[in-house]
Formats: sequence, C-alpha cells, structure tokens
Amino acid sequence: QVQLVESGGGLVQAGGSLRLSCAASGGTFSSYAMGWFRQAPGEEREFIAGISWAGASTHYADSMKGRFTISRVNAKNTVYLQMNSLKPEDTAVYYCAARKDYYSDYNPAKYNYWGQGTQVTVSS
Repeated sequence: QVQLVESGGGLVQAGGSLRLSCAASGGTFSSYAMGWFRQAPGEEREFIAGISWAGASTHYADSMKGRFTISRVNAKNTVYLQMNSLKPEDTAVYYCAARKDYYSDYNPAKYNYWGQGTQVTVSS
C-alpha cells in the first residue's frame, strides 16, 4: 500500500504562485508514475500533469502547459507541482496519484493510489 500526502495548498491572489508537494510512503516510490489532478465543486476530476517513474517523461493537459510544472525527487519520495500565474478558475482541490507503471496517464481510473487532496483558492 502506498500512502500519499499532499501539502502546500492555500489562498493566493490571482497572478501568484504556489508549489504543491506530495510525499509518498509505504511503497517503492520509483516504481510508480505520478500524476496531479484537480477537482472543483460540481466538476469532474481533471488531469493536470504526469511524470514517469524516473522523471524522464512528463506530459500536461493542454490548458496547463506553460503555467504548471511537475517534477519529482525519488530520493525524497516526493512529487511537486509548481503553479505560476494562477487564476481564479484554478480554484479546486488538488490531488496527487500513483500509478504502478512507467508512464503516467491522463485517465484517473488508471491510478492505483490517491492522496486526500489539498485546497487551492485563488482570489481575484
């Protein structure tokens, strides 16, 4: 079993930045591709970015390219999401997820483990 704990969310003004972290425990972190998703009230869970288990491959939802950056440090069992130029429409609960595979995937159903989420609120 892999446990994932997100942190770094909070309230930020539009145009600001946040860096989310997701710490993993209970498994071999480097054996999992990781993804970041978000979910706003009344909306479906939305893919943001994914990274392969070695960090060599990343991919992003088209709407997130250029503002969000995913990275990982396997020695720290942690994946990050750097978010810049935040907008009020980025307000959501942000989740990290682990997939027992080399590559990440845009489909949340392909992930085996999820964190509890961290709230990000962007004020206008």
